[in-house]
Amino acid sequence: MKRLLLACLLGAAASLSHAGAKIEHWTAPSGARVYFVESRVVPIVDVQLDFAAGSAYAAADKAGLAGLTRGLLDTGAGNLDEESIADRLADIGARLGGGADLDRSGIALRSLSSKRELEAGLELLRLVLQQPTFPDAVLRREKSRVIAGIKESDTRPASIAAKRFSAALYPEHPYGRSATVESVEKITRDDLLSFYRAHYGARRAVVSIIGDLSRAEAEAIAQRLTEGLPKAPAEVSLPDTALPARNTVRIDHPATQAHIHIGLPAVRRGDPDTIPLLVGNYILGGGGFVSRLMKEVREKRGYAYSVYSYFQPLQQPGPFQIGLQTKREQAKAALQVVEDVLAEFLARGPTEEELKAARRNLADGFPLRIDSNRKLLEYLSVIGYYGLPLSYLDDFPRKVEAVAVADIRAAFARHVKPEHFVTVIVAGD
Repeated sequence: MKRLLLACLLGAAASLSHAGAKIEHWTAPSGARVYFVESRVVPIVDVQLDFAAGSAYAAADKAGLAGLTRGLLDTGAGNLDEESIADRLADIGARLGGGADLDRSGIALRSLSSKRELEAGLELLRLVLQQPTFPDAVLRREKSRVIAGIKESDTRPASIAAKRFSAALYPEHPYGRSATVESVEKITRDDLLSFYRAHYGARRAVVSIIGDLSRAEAEAIAQRLTEGLPKAPAEVSLPDTALPARNTVRIDHPATQAHIHIGLPAVRRGDPDTIPLLVGNYILGGGGFVSRLMKEVREKRGYAYSVYSYFQPLQQPGPFQIGLQTKREQAKAALQVVEDVLAEFLARGPTEEELKAARRNLADGFPLRIDSNRKLLEYLSVIGYYGLPLSYLDDFPRKVEAVAVADIRAAFARHVKPEHFVTVIVAGD
């Protein structure tokens, strides 16, 4: 009987993912934008709130503030301390999660949809969102933890390369900032309170809800969670990015492996070229062992165990990046192969055979990327935060199948410009 029930649930979830999810959207009286999918497959409700409060919104001398603010939201709220919050979550079998990236900070609740558990979970989430206390003792602890992490990461070539790459890509933009020991040491509880009040307002919020409840219930939940948020100003756009001058940054390090990053700011979230870039990148370096970079750099020459490329669309143009590790004495040769492969791809694009395989993999595999409420919630929050079409999930496979070789060549020509490439090499001879 248990196996039969599991099979039914999995079948229903698969049916939902293949059929596409109906996304409903409205603006709550509080001003928050709400995105909702009713799903009766399992008795679970997932709620996520995202705010325009990512690391790019923190002042340069307080880098790390966005992450600490988000991290301390659920360590004290109202008259509850960190332990009390954890106990209440355990009592109802609920879970709080979330985090911060360059653009967004978010917090999510997963709860059973039964009345007692859901009510308790939502009330806890409301307290955490609307009455955080940012305890001094927890702040001291978390600052010490973050500083220890920074000191440790600043000794590792992979972390050094990643930070220097971001700084070189975005030298005059918040996307290029990384938390330092000095910036974290400066952060006070007043800074957290000020950042929270300025950035966690309802008009800066996107509420994503999916699960076993009705539209009316979702409307009530969204308003309840956002009506008591700070009266923060409406969202302020991030500054425009600029393409850097082509340059190479070499950093000495005793590591035996060279760490190499190549790229430039490339594409905004929602750009019409996103799908052709995604399909093309699968062929170039995003498709694992079937990608050109992997075949040329690893399989034919043995220069690297792994080599990859990806696009990271953001509110402002996010990076296109190629990365690999290789023996330091092979760094120059490996880099030349990467540049040759990319130049060939930019000049001629993929073959029809490569394109057919990429379209099949991306389109046919897409249902597996939304075959659970949790996975679907991730897409729902991105669709809501970046204002993507409500038909995005249904459109994706069709748009992938429609991509032609000429589309990929044109998209790469518009967004991948070698004359603006930044190359960072740590531990290369």
